[in-house]
Amino acid sequence: MKILPISKQEFSRLINDNCVYVDKTEIIYKLITTGFSYFLSRPRRFGKSLTLTTLKEIFSGNKELFKGLWIYDKIEWRQYPIIHFDFSDISKSSISVIESIIVRLDEIAKEYEITLQQADYGLRFRELIRELSKTEQIVILVDEYDKPIIDYIDDIPQAEKNRIILKNFYSVLKGNEKNIKFLFITGVSKFSKVSIFSDLNHLSDITLNPNYSILTGYTEDELEKYFSEYMALAQGELNEFFPDLKSAIRKWYNGYSWDGKNFVYNPFSLLNFFDNRKFEDYWFQSGTPTFLMKLIKQRNFNITKLENIPVTSDIFNKYELSKLELIALLFQTGYLTVKKYEIKTGEYFLSYPNNEVRASFERQLLETLSEKSLDENAILLNDIKTA
Repeated sequence: MKILPISKQEFSRLINDNCVYVDKTEIIYKLITTGFSYFLSRPRRFGKSLTLTTLKEIFSGNKELFKGLWIYDKIEWRQYPIIHFDFSDISKSSISVIESIIVRLDEIAKEYEITLQQADYGLRFRELIRELSKTEQIVILVDEYDKPIIDYIDDIPQAEKNRIILKNFYSVLKGNEKNIKFLFITGVSKFSKVSIFSDLNHLSDITLNPNYSILTGYTEDELEKYFSEYMALAQGELNEFFPDLKSAIRKWYNGYSWDGKNFVYNPFSLLNFFDNRKFEDYWFQSGTPTFLMKLIKQRNFNITKLENIPVTSDIFNKYELSKLELIALLFQTGYLTVKKYEIKTGEYFLSYPNNEVRASFERQLLETLSEKSLDENAILLNDIKTA
């Protein structure tokens, strides 16, 4: 059996370590052959980083890593200069965001034997782009572009400072479009004032595009194709309690959608389930949304209305620090998802994705609203069930 790629985000490591890789290269082929600049929003731990590192290996010309995959014989394999930024490493470092950016720019420059002269981080970024693209257009891959903002969402002054820094950084891209062969930016939230969406007119937001709705996450077909051995192992252990195990897994971990038509499993939760063979809230536990809970309490939001919420696409494009939209925040962070899309009205209907998120979210809400610990509430809930 191939190894489960739990917490592994480097494509090359998955392949070299004989891990399960759910082949997304046919969709990636569509990306790289039909456009050149994209933005994708997905919740944390949903495959954004793996997508970026897969693109990195494709544009590095590492053909042999893709042997047996769909794209292997479909493209001309060429090597391009690559600028790869992962802001999840930068946002919580011990040095400032600006210093972290400069350090990363210098690391990339060193890889290509370039010495940067500019002191300002924005000018340094522009210098790197122009130096690398003297003989060949370059590829720019930015992972978790908004992490320095998201990490300080409960500290608005600091989040605003980081937003301005990122705005100045990304504004460099506008005047260097001719130097860029391919640009792919990922994040959780689409901040409307971080420059990349206003300055880059050709940046295509594929978050809700049905052509790319299964770029991350695992479909039902992919579950059956790539995890059949793990499914059989889990069925053998849990058959006494879950005769229809596939249905139980679907209720717990499936249900995410960005078009209301194609639904996917949470990859982090599914991998951890197959590793432990226990139904637990793996994804939720990996990052409890305490800020969201506080926001719901502060606004006295009616939590019974978190099912079948009708919204239009405007709500996904007006995400500002000065006026946080709770429903948009819940959607972008993965606690709500698209369950249906009405073409005639242009309305998206949002609900909890699955049992894992609904149950975990409600337990966390109970702790926040009751001001009692999870342990105390667990005892209370057990007494209620017993009664």
